[in-house]
Amino acid sequence: MQSIIDGINKLYAEWSGSACDRIEILPQSGSDRRYFRIHTKKGTCIATHGHNVPENETFIYFSQHFYNQQLPVPEIYALSEDKTIYLQQDLGDVSLLNRLEEEGFCDNIYNLFKASLHQLALLQIKGHDGLDYSRCLTNQEFGKQAIMADLLYFKYYFLDALRKPYDKQKLIDDFEALSNYLTHTEYKYFMFRDFQSRNILVTPVNTVHFIDYQGGMQGAPQYDVASMIWQARANLPDDWKENLLNDYIDSFEQIKNEQINRHLFKSQYNGYVLIRLLQVLGAYGFRGLFERKAQFLTSIPQALKNLRVFINDHNLGIAVPEFSKVLQVCVSDEIIDRFTPLTADEETPLTVSVQSFSFRKGIPADTSGNGGGYVFDCRGILNPGRLEQFKTQTGRDKGVKDFLEQQTRMAEFLNSVFDIVDISVEDYIRRGFDHLSVSFGCTGGQHRSVYAADALARHLRNKFKVKVELKHVEQEAKNWVNEAK
Repeated sequence: MQSIIDGINKLYAEWSGSACDRIEILPQSGSDRRYFRIHTKKGTCIATHGHNVPENETFIYFSQHFYNQQLPVPEIYALSEDKTIYLQQDLGDVSLLNRLEEEGFCDNIYNLFKASLHQLALLQIKGHDGLDYSRCLTNQEFGKQAIMADLLYFKYYFLDALRKPYDKQKLIDDFEALSNYLTHTEYKYFMFRDFQSRNILVTPVNTVHFIDYQGGMQGAPQYDVASMIWQARANLPDDWKENLLNDYIDSFEQIKNEQINRHLFKSQYNGYVLIRLLQVLGAYGFRGLFERKAQFLTSIPQALKNLRVFINDHNLGIAVPEFSKVLQVCVSDEIIDRFTPLTADEETPLTVSVQSFSFRKGIPADTSGNGGGYVFDCRGILNPGRLEQFKTQTGRDKGVKDFLEQQTRMAEFLNSVFDIVDISVEDYIRRGFDHLSVSFGCTGGQHRSVYAADALARHLRNKFKVKVELKHVEQEAKNWVNEAK
């Protein structure tokens, strides 16, 4: 990490002629790229580090092309000699998804979605003019090959993980038929490829800007609209979905200055909604079922419910019998229930006691009378307490949390812990048990165990809505001693 920080300092000094005052490490997203906020007296900018040089080059080329067209993307300031670090305009941290989760389904949020779709149409049409698609990261066009890739992504990483029988050859034949049908679209412009509310940043004055379009290519504009309107995490109401689609078509016609065949446009849109829903399920399957990342697993039930609503209410315009049969299996109550965690209610007696402690002082006794429970040893994780700047901090301080998240295997450790503890929590809720104990120990009970206990408590509250009693044994003892003095 220090070598990256040094590289950012060097690039910023070369570009601006002055040094950084402070470099803030930003939370990591789902990709392998790392983001940093540079603070100076002149203001802030964002530094991005990525080992994938072709991806960096594509993003920078697209950004410069779109920015010159006065489209809502960040300005690129500088690129390092080895092309692994670049500086870009700071558009803030607030996404459209953040605003939706904060304000709910109100008129202000609807207008932000509408504005985003209008800007999308501008990006697709104006950004298409003069764009060199040979600079794309993967495919130059979202044609049959790319559509088949998305369908197979769903098959391998989600469908096959269900271990349900189906006719593999008939399914591939249906994939071929659907791919051919969707390839013959009337309109082809720049396709963002991952247009969703998380990739739309909203300024304090309610203007919107786009990020993460490096996977873009030429393709059907309906795909991006489907990606946004049917995003599982956003879970937009049905009337919003219909109205926003019409708003987008209005913008599309206005920018093109021509009327379009709305019936044909919507028919093809439905096909791309399905492709996008399946591609997302494939991604959730890969990240959740194979990489064991809990946040992706918890998104699967809503994605399946979205898919069920869609296939029950919309016609693809093409017969794909084996595919239709497979989709009905995926959205069955059995499969949705498999991925939906059992949650507590007001009458659930279970309380989970989560605590951190120091192995030097010994494992805390379970006073519930039940005995048992889990004790996890965090000493296999690199200890931030060995570093001078963290000696007086705890696992609740930002510097320690950044260190554990970015320079250790704490995330892998906790994902395994979550998998184990979740089994007991679900079983205890179902059987009416009233207590489970989970303890995390490290050398001093100050850094790793505190962070891990907080993370598990947050996970259990979010996933199971269960009562959690959180205690940091060593830290609470120190506070008591300090107060007594």
